[in-house]
Parts: sequence; C-alpha cells; structure tokens
Amino acid sequence: MEIQLRHNPSFSVARAILSPNEAIRAESGAMMAMAADTSIDAKVEGGLMKGLKRSVLGGESLFITTATAGGGGGWIDFAPSLPGDIAMATITPERPLLIQKGSFLCAEQGVEIDTQWGGMKNLFGGEGGFLLRASGQGEVVLSTYGALDRFELEDGQQVVVDTNHMVAFAETVTMELKKASDSAWKSMKSGEGLVFVFTGPGELMMQSRNPDEIVQYIYRNMPASRN
Repeated sequence: MEIQLRHNPSFSVARAILSPNEAIRAESGAMMAMAADTSIDAKVEGGLMKGLKRSVLGGESLFITTATAGGGGGWIDFAPSLPGDIAMATITPERPLLIQKGSFLCAEQGVEIDTQWGGMKNLFGGEGGFLLRASGQGEVVLSTYGALDRFELEDGQQVVVDTNHMVAFAETVTMELKKASDSAWKSMKSGEGLVFVFTGPGELMMQSRNPDEIVQYIYRNMPASRN
C-alpha cells in the first residue's frame, strides 16, 4: 500500500493506493472519493463493546469504514472534517501511539485502534479522559486543525502545550497536567488555564489551531447569539 498526502497543508487529503484486494480502515464518514471498483463497508470493529468504547469514551464513530480494492487494485481518498494538515506515523509493536479524539483518519490493516484511559489529567484537560491507542504494525494517518508541529523529544526533555493543541504522542512520552500560571489572575488575563507538560523520550505532535475556538467563534457570530 502507498499513502499519498495531497493538497496539504491547508486542505489536506490522504490517498491510499491499494493493491488488488487490499484493504484500509478509516474513520466513518472520512471517504471523499474512490475508484469505481473499490468497495466500502462499515462495521463495528472488534465487536460491540470495543466499538462502544471507541465511540462513547474515545469520541470517535461507533463504526469503522473498510475500503477494499477490486481485482485490479484501486485507490480511495480520505479527508478530515476540519481544514488543516494531515500526517503519517509508523506504528510498530515497540512504538504504539496515543491519539487525541478527532485526530484519527485512517490506518493500514495491521494497525489496531483501541481506547485507553488517559487519566484524570486528560479528563480535566478537556480531552474527555480517554485517548485512542494505535498499536500493531503499519501506517496511521492523523488529521490536524491548522498546521502540524512534530517534536522528537530527548530523554527528559520537556515541552508545555495548551491542552487543545495536542494531537498525538508516543507511549514512551509522559504527560502531566498543570496550571498555566501559579496565579489564577494571571491565567485569567492570559486566557490560558491548564496546560500539558510532555516529557520525553519520544515523538510529540501538535496542531496550530484550537478546535474549541472555531466552535466558540461560530456560536458568537450566529444571529441568534447576538440578541
């Protein structure tokens, strides 16, 4: 399988070039276009309980879409719901990846997507408490709102990230939640409340835009909200 990243960084699309009868899995509703002889099917991946975990706890769809090429091969395009970049990450048995809700786009068949409790720090950080965990072997494609920043943290190296700008991080990276400032008044003035402190070693991915901000912007500018 070959995955091509197109139209990035602003309105990115992932095109999977499939060998004959090869399949790829994706978040439900992510398909944009595909070859005529490519078929798609949606099912609850891993059984009902695992699907409910991914949906209710992980913030993803209950269903996973599987696209399968015809006998002559094929292709399928996947697009995220928000404008921005998309990125590929290689998953190995030794290098699982933890992903925030809404950032998983698609993955090769050898990658397993499950839900993992991220701890109370993740719950109070606004990410819902649970993260997606990509494990196994293969490529996973992630979507971001805005541009993508990638850091390869050295052992003990730390980076402070606003909670809504986190996309994914290696399982070897530790995450701690803390106040942006030791003063509540300073936090109120700066508009920053809680932040994540990530400590290496391992890769950290961030997005340049905050999804919550676009929701608030739209709400503030809706006609009904001005009355």
